[in-house]
Amino acid sequence: MKYSAHMDAFASEALPPKELWPHLIHIDGVYPDRLNCATELLDRMVSSGYAKRPLLHTPSGIWSYEDLLVKANRIAHVLVKDCALLPGQRVLLRGANSAWLAACWFGVLKAGGVCVTTMPMLRSRELEYIIAKAKVNLALCAYSCVDELIHAQAASPDLKRTLVYGRPAPEAGDLDALINKHSDAFDNVETASDDVAIIGFTSGTTGKAKATMHFHRDILAICDAFPKHVLKPNKDDVFCGTPPLGFTFGLGGLLLFPMRIGASTLLLEKASPEELLSAMQQYKATICFTSPTFYRAMLGAVGKYNIRSLKKCVSAGETLPLPTYEAWLKATGIKLIDGIGATEMLHIFISSSEDEIRPGATGKVVPGYEAKVVDEHQNELPRGSVGLLAVRGPTGCRYLDDIERQKEYVRGGWNYTGDAYLQDQDGYFWFQARADDMIISSGYNIAGPEVENVLLSHSAVKECGVVASPDPERGHIVKAFIVLHNPTAAGPALVKELQDFVKSEIAPYKYPRAIEFVTSLPRTDTGKLQRFRLRNG
Repeated sequence: MKYSAHMDAFASEALPPKELWPHLIHIDGVYPDRLNCATELLDRMVSSGYAKRPLLHTPSGIWSYEDLLVKANRIAHVLVKDCALLPGQRVLLRGANSAWLAACWFGVLKAGGVCVTTMPMLRSRELEYIIAKAKVNLALCAYSCVDELIHAQAASPDLKRTLVYGRPAPEAGDLDALINKHSDAFDNVETASDDVAIIGFTSGTTGKAKATMHFHRDILAICDAFPKHVLKPNKDDVFCGTPPLGFTFGLGGLLLFPMRIGASTLLLEKASPEELLSAMQQYKATICFTSPTFYRAMLGAVGKYNIRSLKKCVSAGETLPLPTYEAWLKATGIKLIDGIGATEMLHIFISSSEDEIRPGATGKVVPGYEAKVVDEHQNELPRGSVGLLAVRGPTGCRYLDDIERQKEYVRGGWNYTGDAYLQDQDGYFWFQARADDMIISSGYNIAGPEVENVLLSHSAVKECGVVASPDPERGHIVKAFIVLHNPTAAGPALVKELQDFVKSEIAPYKYPRAIEFVTSLPRTDTGKLQRFRLRNG
């Protein structure tokens, strides 16, 4: 590790042993030893002539590159002077996609902090886990999302202070009130290129969220990989889409990628299919990032809006079905750019540009990365064989304080994504199935065991198993098989009660859309639940 600027060493000490890291390629010499990604993505763009160019389009107005810089600088002052933030300390960010959330993200990195950006739909019990796992010291939260965080903070001794922004009438201690007393200029902390910049949480098959750690150089590496070689945007592009900035898919596609080239982006706090189409028309969006499910949902209304400005569409978060690809192409004339990424890898590493798209295939490996299909012994398989996907490149998996999971995900220097693929003779990768118990529904990753844990806390539930069930609209839905303490209680009323219970305990998108009451669950002789038997009926 280069000489770190972090005074709080928690993040660096929580990294896995170096021998368990994936082999990183094309890194040495590409980025300087001293690197703050906020400097490169924001300050340097302003000093290079982009100060007055539009950056963030929002329903309440436009922020230029200079506007974002000023807000981020003032937020950094608040963090350092009013909150005594030390470089290396973790700051939880909570809010819908907005200019303020973007400013908070850059303010934290400028001050040398570590961003822990969360989705606004998470409930207090999920936030409590994140706060404890990352030992979060401070939170910046949108007023619209503060209630669940208040409950989480009451049970979280690590979280000392929460600053709110966006209150209809700001109070004296709110973030948007505190910034008014601070300077527009800020001297960014000179972090090392391998200081941790973000901790991203992603659901795991054990039901506990996995915390992945990425460096300042990693942030720039994803900007210089998929966008440069596959998407190929330019400074006049207007990005748009639906993934939250708390997902690395959204962070890259809706904030980092446009900033790297001086382009602009549209940030919407909420968007139905028609609202996104309307915004595309209003702001003349040219590039869209969203899930296959959302592209399918827009098909019914796409003819009602003038979206002739749209040039490129990126699909990720779940498998892109061929019928969706074909329907979108017929409706818009645009070939969907499919891609596979992972929070562990930070962003997309297999995809194909428009002229190389092979419908039905995920694509080819993005330049800078390497990928192969292997058997359970890590031996590369012949082309056309189905096996496990292994990948390596300028980014890779580093779990926070989780050596056992690190050993599972990284083997022999390669990252194993948990996906089954085949690679054809031309180098295209074709998705076959998930190799674990993750449920991917409408682009969201949902861990079956997490839903099981919530259901089991309901007094009516004796046993349960949660799996993915195929669905033509969402790809898959969450289905729960439940054994009741009192079998006579089974019925529609209890189904709704259990669904509402799950929605109240964890993010609503994780609730079981289908529930089947059964008398027993399939188990091994040692008592382990056989989820594959539930999936296969």
